[in-house]
Amino acid sequence: MKKRRQSRARSYLASLGTVPVFSVYVFLLVWLAAVTLPLLWVLINSFRGAREFAENPFGLPWVLTGSPYPDVDPWAVALGNFRTAWIESQFGTFFVNSVIVTCASLLGILAFGSMAAYVLARFSFPGRRLLYLYFISGMMFPAQLLLVPLFFQCAWLGDTLSRVVAPLGLEVHLHDSLGALTMIYIALSLPFTILVLTGFFKTLPGELREAAILDGCGEFRAFWHVMLPLARPGLAATAIFNFLGLWNEYLFALVFLNAPEKRTLPLGLAGVSMQAQYQSDFGLMFAGLVIVLLPTLGIYLLLQRQLTRGITLGALKG
Repeated sequence: MKKRRQSRARSYLASLGTVPVFSVYVFLLVWLAAVTLPLLWVLINSFRGAREFAENPFGLPWVLTGSPYPDVDPWAVALGNFRTAWIESQFGTFFVNSVIVTCASLLGILAFGSMAAYVLARFSFPGRRLLYLYFISGMMFPAQLLLVPLFFQCAWLGDTLSRVVAPLGLEVHLHDSLGALTMIYIALSLPFTILVLTGFFKTLPGELREAAILDGCGEFRAFWHVMLPLARPGLAATAIFNFLGLWNEYLFALVFLNAPEKRTLPLGLAGVSMQAQYQSDFGLMFAGLVIVLLPTLGIYLLLQRQLTRGITLGALKG
């Protein structure tokens, strides 16, 4: 089976050699334009004011071409968009909430997902296959289908915990809580994380674990000090994919967060978008988009090598 797969890969690569190099470059240039032009369009429009949009909706910002009006400072207008988005529209608070929820969720996802995937990949025990199928079956259900049951489950669990801690004068609120939203994100992201990391842990040499056990390490130390550092590319790949989903998640945050000071960036951006459409302040809306996009681009640029390596190593497992 492996030889047949390798022969198919060689024939596919050989067929790629017959494609003209010019066609490949044209395709790559078109793909580059399709990816970068929307980002550049968002960045350019974030430096434009309402007056610029009214006079020339598709023109360049005045910070590049110069203002035709001597009483208008284009840089003050451009920086005012970001200042209004960050302070008056409370994007600073939304940004902190998104960082807290996303980082806490990623830590829980990578910790629980890596331990579960390592056990499923490296150990043989009765019911392992069934347990693996149970984990990844969570990917079969869309998030919209889980929303209503989770809502009532959180309400029931909050009431139950409140009755337990009532003698202490405490009360538990799972709704409108960043902690409850973090637990929901962890539970929803574990199936995909376990699926990816299980295949990645299977590519790691088992001799290293055996050598660590012979040197006196227990299973716990062998995992944390030997196997987990080797799985860094796979962890980086799953972290990036989960980060993209968590950072831009809107539906569960909309349902489980009510207080304005606890909203995340997608909720804040939706509010600013509606406000900008009513007031024709599109510069403010594009400035909010830039604030949301910058962390995603930064994380990807920092971890792109680890992402490529993790995907490649996971795909080579035959």
